[in-house]
Amino acid sequence: MEKIIFNSSMPRACSTLLQNIFAQNPNFYATPTDGAIELLDGARQRFTDSVEFKASVDQDLLLSSWRNFCKGGLISYCNTLTDKPNIVLKGRGWKGNINWMENFLNEEPKIFCCVRNLKSIVASFEKLHRKNPDKTSQWLINHEARGTTVFKRVDMYLKNIPVSISLDRIQEILEMGNESKIRFIRAENLTSNPQEIMNQVYDILGEERYQHNFNNIEQITKENDVIHALDNDLHTIKNKVEPLVDNYEEIIGKDACDMIDRDYAWYQKYFGYID
Repeated sequence: MEKIIFNSSMPRACSTLLQNIFAQNPNFYATPTDGAIELLDGARQRFTDSVEFKASVDQDLLLSSWRNFCKGGLISYCNTLTDKPNIVLKGRGWKGNINWMENFLNEEPKIFCCVRNLKSIVASFEKLHRKNPDKTSQWLINHEARGTTVFKRVDMYLKNIPVSISLDRIQEILEMGNESKIRFIRAENLTSNPQEIMNQVYDILGEERYQHNFNNIEQITKENDVIHALDNDLHTIKNKVEPLVDNYEEIIGKDACDMIDRDYAWYQKYFGYID
C-alpha cells in the first residue's frame, strides 16, 4: 500500500462521485462510506478508559505501541480490501481527527473534503424528503416535523447530524488554522471542470495524471441506503458528469436562502458562495 487517502466531505456534495471517478484509475481503489474511522475511534476510547493501560509504568512505550497499533491496523485493513497501490477511504469522521491521525500515521494525512453551497445541500435534503414523504430518518426529519413548513425543515436539516457535525468539523479546522492540512474541493468545480480538478488532485498526491472518461462513470461503490430509512438511491450517481443545477431558491424559498447566508456566513464566505 503506497498511499491511504481520505475522502471526508460534506453530505450531498459529490463525495460519492469523487470516489467513483477515482475508481476509474486502475491504480486506485475507492470505498463506499467506510467504517474504519469508527473502528479506530472505538479502540481509542478503550485505550483511554482501560485500567490496564492506565496502570502501565512505561507510558511513553505504551503510547508508542498504541500509535503503531492504530497505523498497523489501518494498513492491514486497507491491504485486506485491495492490492492496488492507493486506496481512498470515504468517511465523514476523518476530518475531525486530523491531529490524532498525524500522530499515529507519523505524517500529514491526505484528506480531501468536497463542499457545496449550503443552500444546495439543504435543497437536496428537501428533495429527498419530498421523494420520501412517508419516511423519517437522521438524514431528513423526525415524525414531529413532517407536517411543518419548508423553512422549519430547512432549520432541521442544518441541525441534524450529517450537516451539523460536518459544519462543526470544518469550522474547527478553520479556527485551529488547519486548513492547509485538508484539501477542499467545491462540488460545483468538480462537476464543471472535472479533469482540471482531478489533475490538481493527482498533483497534490504526487501521482501521475490520469485521463478520465467523464461521459461514462461506472458506479463501483454500492451502499444499502435502506438503513437510513430511505429508498436505495441516496448514494446513486449519474454516469455522466454534468454541472450542478443550482435551483435551491425554487425548492426552499428566498427566506430560507437568506437565513442560510446570514447564519452560516462563515461557511458561505470562505468557500466563495457569497461576498
